[in-house]
Amino acid sequence: MKIKVLVVDDEWNMRNLLRIYLMKEGFEVKEAATGHEALVLAMQHSFDVILLDVMMPDTDGWQVCKKIREHSQVPILMLTARSETKDKVHGLGIGADDYLTKPFESEELIARVYSLIRRYTISKMNAPPEVKLHYPELSIHPEGREVLIRNQPVDFTQKEFDLLLTLAQNNHRAYSREELVERLWEYDYHGESRVIDTHVKNIREKAHKAGLSYNPVQTVWGIGYKFHQAGEQHDS
Repeated sequence: MKIKVLVVDDEWNMRNLLRIYLMKEGFEVKEAATGHEALVLAMQHSFDVILLDVMMPDTDGWQVCKKIREHSQVPILMLTARSETKDKVHGLGIGADDYLTKPFESEELIARVYSLIRRYTISKMNAPPEVKLHYPELSIHPEGREVLIRNQPVDFTQKEFDLLLTLAQNNHRAYSREELVERLWEYDYHGESRVIDTHVKNIREKAHKAGLSYNPVQTVWGIGYKFHQAGEQHDS
């Protein structure tokens, strides 16, 4: 089966260039010129990866990424002419999986696409048998990638869920930001480790909004973060 890619960019020349690169690899390519069109296609079709431009006139790529993450964990590679670290951190913080700055070489683009697809596929195939984690007011179901707070499901992005699960499964250990980046991006992301702070902030805000009476992620000063231990129980 062909790898299916959605290309989102308001510039025809860029979409055409990306289509040429991708079709040379035998990929099946669909295109969107606006954020709204991208969201419609993402709802109508199943894609293996999405290449998403940041700067678009109607709905920017960050907004599109956030909307897609509400219903899908498809790998998203952000494309932008902006190289500032804060922009990369923001994109990764809202659920993007990787970030490529324009201009770029075709070889790097294709390598990143394959890397994202490979990581996503392996993570699904090698998922360990589910061991549900139960805490007061909070349950984490790894296999279903579900978090329940006060018995109600709470939506987390893929990276937010992975971060929370990593800390919860190793709740006696404190992790540095760099260790968490390595675990979440599997050494493929060499950017600013402060992106972890963004994910932690989002987890805390969502947990608080959902009614959790305690903070599930504890700051360990001078080190990083650990899970807030609260009467852990397991069942298979």
